Amino acid sequence: MKNKNIIITGASQGIGKSIAEKFHKKGSNIFMISRNENNLLKLKNKLMKNTKNNQVIEYFAENIDNYDKILDIVNSINKKHKSIDVLINNAGVTSDNLIVKMKDEQWNKVINTNLKGTFNCCKAVSKFMIKQKFGKIINISSIIGQIGNKGQVNYSASKAGIFGITKSLSKELGSRNINVNAINPGYIETQMTKNLSKEKKVDFLSKIPLNRFGKAIEVSELTYFLASDLANYISGQTINIDGGMVV
Repeated sequence: MKNKNIIITGASQGIGKSIAEKFHKKGSNIFMISRNENNLLKLKNKLMKNTKNNQVIEYFAENIDNYDKILDIVNSINKKHKSIDVLINNAGVTSDNLIVKMKDEQWNKVINTNLKGTFNCCKAVSKFMIKQKFGKIINISSIIGQIGNKGQVNYSASKAGIFGITKSLSKELGSRNINVNAINPGYIETQMTKNLSKEKKVDFLSKIPLNRFGKAIEVSELTYFLASDLANYISGQTINIDGGMVV
């Protein structure tokens, strides 16, 4: 993936940060999008310490629910760097509540970022990938989109919608040599899982056959594989990485 141009949303922390670090290590040019400018700047400075030759690291502090701003970003990247090789839609938020208590603002916040944001980014890069006749789109969804979860009607709906986007886009873009796939992480080690009570951890782990939480690096390794030439004949798929939780 050396010198490939990679757009990563939600790159400022967690899985997105791990993905950015993985592709940077392999010599890719990294274009990170997130609302958290402070974290983006910290990550850029960290990556710059190990940057090779003319490797590019840029970030954009924007909300992906605004299509015009995303299109401007994609236009600027393509104009300056001549191609967009991979889009990784990782940005996501939660705003949990039982449905009888869920406010419109909570529903809209999650749908606009997780689902509309994914749509916006896919739409923005598609015309360039169609013109160049190659590209990879990788959407980070969630097993919650498959199995649901109490208090997460909005989140589950947004992640299930990503399955539909992935499968439909794979059919639309396949003839132009563009692969579209989704990854469904299960419980991944984050600050949230670190702060769980012992009882909650035991409860979650009891549902996972491998009896552990996943690591962000494991998700980034799968993402890298799907972006590589080794996955050129894989498209329209949703791949679980959940320790065997959903079978």
